[in-house]
Amino acid sequence: MLNFSLIRDGIDTEPFLSEIAALDGAWEQATGRQDKIRVQREALSIPLRGLRKSAIAGRPRRDVLESRWTSGSLAFPHARRFIQSAADSLGGLPGRAKIVNLPPGKRVYPHIDRGAYYLVHARFHLVLRSTQGSMLRVDEETQCLRNGELWWFDNNKVHEAWNDGDENRIHLIFDVLPAAHSESFLLTQAL
Repeated sequence: MLNFSLIRDGIDTEPFLSEIAALDGAWEQATGRQDKIRVQREALSIPLRGLRKSAIAGRPRRDVLESRWTSGSLAFPHARRFIQSAADSLGGLPGRAKIVNLPPGKRVYPHIDRGAYYLVHARFHLVLRSTQGSMLRVDEETQCLRNGELWWFDNNKVHEAWNDGDENRIHLIFDVLPAAHSESFLLTQAL
């Protein structure tokens, strides 16, 4: 595999799904992803970490490296701990994160994540629910991701996802700023 790497499998997804189920209207509270990002228009999301708006300073959003926990993430303590633990185990800092729901018959259209943010962050998907496996394509390589698997994939290449199943496909998607970049990032934050 050139564009994918299985990081871990056998992760218990029930605590994540319980957090989502406990929040009435979780998928309707934030619609920015499907409203503003055309290739994401069929996906629903719950933002857990977002860009730090105070750090924009005239830069395009895709070039803002700084991120922070959203106020809504407080309803997802298990997901927060998982993201932080994954970043710690990789020796990096947590970046942006969201829980994404791709309903049956829907897709995320082909695109490349562009900008300074994406050049230095690594992208991870934890499959929380997908009855038939989650299909993800990067360039000409297609991978089936299964429940409880944590994957890295190269989002700096053309990629797309789809749900051919009959149930919502739910992933925890998060980024990590690797140690090689986090040291210089922390230094610039201290100045």
